[in-house]
Amino acid sequence: MLTSTIIQPKTSAFLSAGWHNLVFLNFTVDPRILEPYVPAGTELDFWQGQTYVSIVGFQFVNSKVFGLSLPFHRHFEEVNLRFYVVRPTSAGPRRGVVFIREIAPKWLVSLVARWFYNEKYLTMQMRHRIELGQQGDGLIQYEWWGADRWNVLSARISGPALPPLAGSEEEFITEHYWGYSKQPDSSTMEYEIEHPPWLVRSASSVLYDCDVEAIYGSPFVPCLREPTSVFVADGSPIIVRRGHRL
Repeated sequence: MLTSTIIQPKTSAFLSAGWHNLVFLNFTVDPRILEPYVPAGTELDFWQGQTYVSIVGFQFVNSKVFGLSLPFHRHFEEVNLRFYVVRPTSAGPRRGVVFIREIAPKWLVSLVARWFYNEKYLTMQMRHRIELGQQGDGLIQYEWWGADRWNVLSARISGPALPPLAGSEEEFITEHYWGYSKQPDSSTMEYEIEHPPWLVRSASSVLYDCDVEAIYGSPFVPCLREPTSVFVADGSPIIVRRGHRL
């Protein structure tokens, strides 16, 4: 018997921006720690039998919500803690991310994200330092004020930006193009994240200093000590589509 697949039309753009100078600190984690955060209709995504969480710092540039620029909210930093899921569909698996905590310096950003998507945003003072040379070397650093001190992640980079190898950890981490968030009624919000595949660079040295318990909670203290890998993505323009409930 022939079957047909209903292809849903794309929703309108909720957010457009540039995401640039992304630093990925990746940690393997016991999947039991993540199970309470997995939205209904999705399941944990594995790479080589391991589950991952990532702390990601990056720059928002030229941000627009519903096509409108918000005064004093166009350029800012973000640091988030995320993990990786997959949702089986008749058209194939949709690989996505779930955010455990997102930190931004603009209270309106946090308010809008919580209102529309129930994302777990916190507003904190933030700052960054970007020093990039013509040969692809440099420093990318993000800091956020939490637990009465500056928390920091930074990476020194060198060499050219290259496409991630097929089947590599870098490809797994960066190529998840859907977002999922639990809603107050236990349903799941799904939204599409559009961007081209990112070029990545290796990190020659890393500084990571964070009060994990105060910012992310005690369950993550054992697994957010030393990253198992670090890399940097150049980034690109992105579009976040309006979400819908599953």
